[in-house]
Amino acid sequence: MNIQNVSVIGAGTMGNGIAHVFAQHGFKVTLIDVNAAQLDKAIANIEKNLDRQISKGIISEEIKTNTLKNISKSTTIAEGVAHAELVVEAATENVNLKLDIFKQMDAAAPANCILATNTSSISITKIASVTNRPSQVIGMHFMNPVPVMKLVEIINGYATSNEINQIITELSKKLGKTPCTVNDYPGFIANRILMPMINEAIYSLYEGVAGVEEIDTVMKLGMAHPMGPLQLADFIGLDVCLSILKVLHDGFGNPKYAPCPLLINMVTAGKLGAKSGEGFYQYTPGSKDLIVSKNFS
Repeated sequence: MNIQNVSVIGAGTMGNGIAHVFAQHGFKVTLIDVNAAQLDKAIANIEKNLDRQISKGIISEEIKTNTLKNISKSTTIAEGVAHAELVVEAATENVNLKLDIFKQMDAAAPANCILATNTSSISITKIASVTNRPSQVIGMHFMNPVPVMKLVEIINGYATSNEINQIITELSKKLGKTPCTVNDYPGFIANRILMPMINEAIYSLYEGVAGVEEIDTVMKLGMAHPMGPLQLADFIGLDVCLSILKVLHDGFGNPKYAPCPLLINMVTAGKLGAKSGEGFYQYTPGSKDLIVSKNFS
């Protein structure tokens, strides 16, 4: 299957990163979001990230120009996916929202179009079940920031065909990514391992074992992690971490996945990490520049 036209649904952080990578590698991309202002913001963010790549000598001005030319915008799913060979859904991590989007995608996309989701934890099999093409539904879980991170976690639903998996695997390589195929169980691999670690770090803070900076320093210097688990949670979004832990807890019924009460309280209070300006650390408004860790004593 010769994929040339790709639609990306959702113009948030992940969606604009996915659109950026596809467009930079020569694909024609339609970026879809019901919010026109969010689409404009996404294009501006892509341009800023392209400029960052230029400043680091990764790409040329010509590549930037061609990348931006490859991206068009749409505010409706029906219009945006009408000519796609691949659609990648990257909307908010909400199961009902995703199911509704996939119903619309399935109704509007060409019969041979592959329907992919960037979900980090929601069942591919469940998503596929609301379509008339479950064999053509697959997980394509990019890591944030998409232009930088090399991994694509490819998730086979119960009915995903081997042919579709092979197409998406080869496509990921064309994007300069390293694909890893996993099966459809709660959290897949990335978050099944990552989220319990983050949750345990939050429990360690909650129980007074150590402070924010101490926990992160131990994991960075002792385990060679590039970022400590609490700062990483802030970057992911504490609401996203909580949502994934709930999926794990509900999916396995195992109390070891129960989210820490401190995490629940912080999300309830609107302290979501870098995107809200405060989580386990405080951040410069409008950026992910860390100011200082919060005092939890």
